[in-house]
Amino acid sequence: MDFDFTEDQQQLRDAVGRWVEKAYDFDRRRGIEKDGGFSRAAWTELSELGLGGLYIPEDDGGLGMGPVEAMVVMEELGRGIVLEPLAQSFISGSVLARHAGEAVRGEWLPAVASGEKLVVLAYQERGARYRLDRCETQATKSGDGYTISGTKSLVPAGDQAAAYLVPAQLEGRIALFLVPRAEGSVKASGYATQDGSRAAEVVFTQAPAQLLAADGLPVLEEAVDIGIATTCAEGVGVMDKTLALTVDYLNTRKQFGVTIGSFQALRHRVADMKMQLELARSMSYYATLKLGAPAAERRQALARAKYQLGVSMRFVGQASVQLHGGIGVTDEYMGSHYFRKLTQMEMVFGDTLHHLGEVSARMEDSAGVFA
Repeated sequence: MDFDFTEDQQQLRDAVGRWVEKAYDFDRRRGIEKDGGFSRAAWTELSELGLGGLYIPEDDGGLGMGPVEAMVVMEELGRGIVLEPLAQSFISGSVLARHAGEAVRGEWLPAVASGEKLVVLAYQERGARYRLDRCETQATKSGDGYTISGTKSLVPAGDQAAAYLVPAQLEGRIALFLVPRAEGSVKASGYATQDGSRAAEVVFTQAPAQLLAADGLPVLEEAVDIGIATTCAEGVGVMDKTLALTVDYLNTRKQFGVTIGSFQALRHRVADMKMQLELARSMSYYATLKLGAPAAERRQALARAKYQLGVSMRFVGQASVQLHGGIGVTDEYMGSHYFRKLTQMEMVFGDTLHHLGEVSARMEDSAGVFA
């Protein structure tokens, strides 16, 4: 199998990497974090690169690209621990392009592609514990449309969004809706998260909604799997930069008159970090390539990938802190922010224990090397 990237994919990687290096340095990121964790200016810059329309067909104003290009972009954004939730545009762009009617596509997809409007997935509820089939939010038929009532938690940049993709109970099963943010019927209370980004508690009170899929659970699973794949790719970028920072520190810090990078025990520890990074990278590729597989195969593959990424992110983050010593957890040092990002990402779209359970539940009698 050929894992080489095409020339266009490499150019895309280079363009995003240059933006991260020159326009989104650590000082700017810290400033955005202090201002609340979301910058409309940075979001506009990402949109001007065309990244918001990566998953959106050209006829709808996007670039008409796909999962591999999204993976390339997210790796580079991970290296800069970019706070703005570009992955949400990938999710909403894909869902709307595949499942929305012509009128909804025409109204929303060009605006998502241009960055004018941010549409985010609002699916988590208290007590659901990452289960997608547990949903208390209710949808009610209202004239020619629908209304939504319920509360969604940990919605990425939820107080900055123009609309939400919302699963809700409709006639005994989960349906998926597009809910525009409207004064009075949608209340979003924003707050900073552990990694410095922004999330919100969003309360819907008879909010007008547009039906995307009456059988919404398979579409929700598809959306979450795109989120898992982008999170895996972003995690690879974060770990890559974390390892580079750690190696640089070991080659600079001196003890007993020599750099501590010359100590054999520490070199072995770095080798273990590198091994975990490459395991994660291979599983990120696997996750991306399986996004087009049948639903059962895709779900199993994405659970496997997220489990390995969770193990790798925890190991790399904790090993980096151990090798740095006390400076590794100080707010002034860049490395601590990468550690916080890795710690939070392990729990995004299902934590490691959850996905271990998912992998186990999907194993057959011939599981393992004989499958």
